[in-house]
Amino acid sequence: MSVEFDFSDSVALVTGAGGALGSAIATAFAESGATVAAVDIVEPESEDFLLDPERDGIDVYQADFTDEEQVSDTVEAVVADHGGIDALANVAGTWRGGTPIEETNLTTFEFLFDVNLKTMFLASKHALPHLRGREGAIVSVSARSALEGGEGDGIYRASKAGVKLLTETIAEENEGEVRANAVLPSVIDTPMNREMMPDADHDAWVDPSEIAAVVKFLCSDAAGVTSGASVPVYGEA
Repeated sequence: MSVEFDFSDSVALVTGAGGALGSAIATAFAESGATVAAVDIVEPESEDFLLDPERDGIDVYQADFTDEEQVSDTVEAVVADHGGIDALANVAGTWRGGTPIEETNLTTFEFLFDVNLKTMFLASKHALPHLRGREGAIVSVSARSALEGGEGDGIYRASKAGVKLLTETIAEENEGEVRANAVLPSVIDTPMNREMMPDADHDAWVDPSEIAAVVKFLCSDAAGVTSGASVPVYGEA
């Protein structure tokens, strides 16, 4: 069974669009007819920028979404360029771990909360006024590990738990106007993860395109009665 979505005449803002998951989500929206405002701190000419910046329907904006002024300016530029925003995908994020709390540097704490939570907060804050008038949707990337504590990556888990809780708050505060949901991946099948874990069962990992399909569903009319949810997207990983 195949499922198709039509996002023609819609504008989707995707943060972290140059990464493995972000590029899959941005591409999926573009394939469904959306105009995609693809945001990343990484230059599109960099080898680390995995999205094709020349693809039809994609407009790249380079910005640091931990900086509120840059977030505000970028959101306003997207609205000026494309007339509004219908969907926000908060994908920007990263992982750090390997040390217990007493051995974790403050810089690691600040870095993870900046990249994983602050970007989601700022993007949502500045996009919400534009999403309200268009019955828009926000989907943010939390994590399966945000559901409980665990050894070695507690700061990462805490930052992603913050994403989940802010999602639920946004849903409550914007009931009937903007839907907000989160997805909870585990290990995603990316080249970097395969390099880091060469002996793992890669067949059990979820492909970024499969998560992108769920994000599109949550932004579509098919999920019109779903808000404040945390949706598992980890398969058997």
